[in-house]
Amino acid sequence: MHQSVNNLNIIKTQIHEELKKLNLKDKIPNIVAVSKTFPMKQIKPLIESSHIHFGENRVQEAFSKWSEVKSKYKNIKLHLVGKLQTNKAKQAIELFDYIHSLDSIKLAKKISEEQKKIKKKPKLFIQINIGEEPQKSGIKKNEIVEFYNSCKELNLDIIGTMCLPPMKSNIENYFFEMKSLNKKINLNELSMGMSNDYLLAIKHSATYLRIGTKIFGERN
Repeated sequence: MHQSVNNLNIIKTQIHEELKKLNLKDKIPNIVAVSKTFPMKQIKPLIESSHIHFGENRVQEAFSKWSEVKSKYKNIKLHLVGKLQTNKAKQAIELFDYIHSLDSIKLAKKISEEQKKIKKKPKLFIQINIGEEPQKSGIKKNEIVEFYNSCKELNLDIIGTMCLPPMKSNIENYFFEMKSLNKKINLNELSMGMSNDYLLAIKHSATYLRIGTKIFGERN
């Protein structure tokens, strides 16, 4: 068995055990295998083991890697987990099924415009700047309801919220806060939890975990 497949199986077992402990056995989250910077030959074993959710950070890199593969494996769901520039929105909508980084009204308008032309609606997560960090993008916590309503008016398919909590912090507090912000706008999906904190994230109802290093190993 390939190492990445083995790693994924270990993660699934850990998640299963944790959910059992929390009495949440029916709440199995989706694992987005974040394959950015890794070549297709390292990703292929996961595809062949029937894993379907994969994440990339950059539109350009994803295009060269995934265009052909996605036309061959129709069930693959590709997630854009990195920042999306408005000038890349058209390409992103063509390739990606999910975009986790909707972080401004400017981008929301651009996606709305492009999805009409392309006739394809990606599933979107609103990125919330949960730690209120000036260097990070995302919607302010107190603006989430207003922003969500604007997105609905633009006919966007908003399915949930996403966050990148501050690194050196009590991450669980932020996960707890995300869960209540998500409830505030009645959304079911929550994209949070990465290689170092996914077990904490599932305690707070994460439905999409973005895991890279724990599956593929350290990046060069």
